[in-house]
Amino acid sequence: MAELVYKQIMNDLKKKIFAGQFADMRLPDERTLSETYQVSRSSVKHALTKMANDGIIFKKRGSGTFINPLYIKNESIFNYEGSNLGVTDNFQMHGKKPKVKVLNFEVIPPTEELQRDLFLQPHDFVYKIIRLRLFDDVPFMIETGYIPIKIVQNLNHTIIEGSIFNYLEKAHNLAVTKSFLSIYAEPSTGNDRELLQLNENEPVGIMEGIFFLDNGTPFEFSHMRFHYQYLKFNTFVSVQ
Repeated sequence: MAELVYKQIMNDLKKKIFAGQFADMRLPDERTLSETYQVSRSSVKHALTKMANDGIIFKKRGSGTFINPLYIKNESIFNYEGSNLGVTDNFQMHGKKPKVKVLNFEVIPPTEELQRDLFLQPHDFVYKIIRLRLFDDVPFMIETGYIPIKIVQNLNHTIIEGSIFNYLEKAHNLAVTKSFLSIYAEPSTGNDRELLQLNENEPVGIMEGIFFLDNGTPFEFSHMRFHYQYLKFNTFVSVQ
């Protein structure tokens, strides 16, 4: 329950930050926040510590807690706060979560690259899933994923229209908690321009990599092609 409380505080503070409710870029002190949310000081402290670790706010000794202006300027759609790394739950922009349009769903033999990346044998068939992600009706990402059938046998069109990672967690008690990702850019293709509403001279951002189950098993190879305006990934670096 304590974890839920601090996440509620974080989510509300972030909404207020983007709504411009802290014009002086400074948050109220812990006691005031505790009274505002009717929670313990420890829950408020937990929320603020997590936000500071994520680079959303920073504390200046003797002066208070301030909002990082670059966080507002460069809002990222990557907001990992759930128990898995799924796009449906964790990608959001201004509080909007993505919708899904399934473009292709088939079973194919693994290529040599997939055999290498997912530790498969030639006879280990995979699901090939291509989905278009949208915020409201605005497309932002083409996602192509490859998942071994031997890990999950009963994927269907209804499941892939939602969160595959959530289905895996609820139906099979397996969580996708680790990934290795590469991020880069390249010229857009005709398909990119059609689906992502790009002009001919505009690039796409690429994020591709392998997602792992919490037991270390490679679960999915994913190739994601972003409208360049949405490829923002913020990180906070701290040298101890």
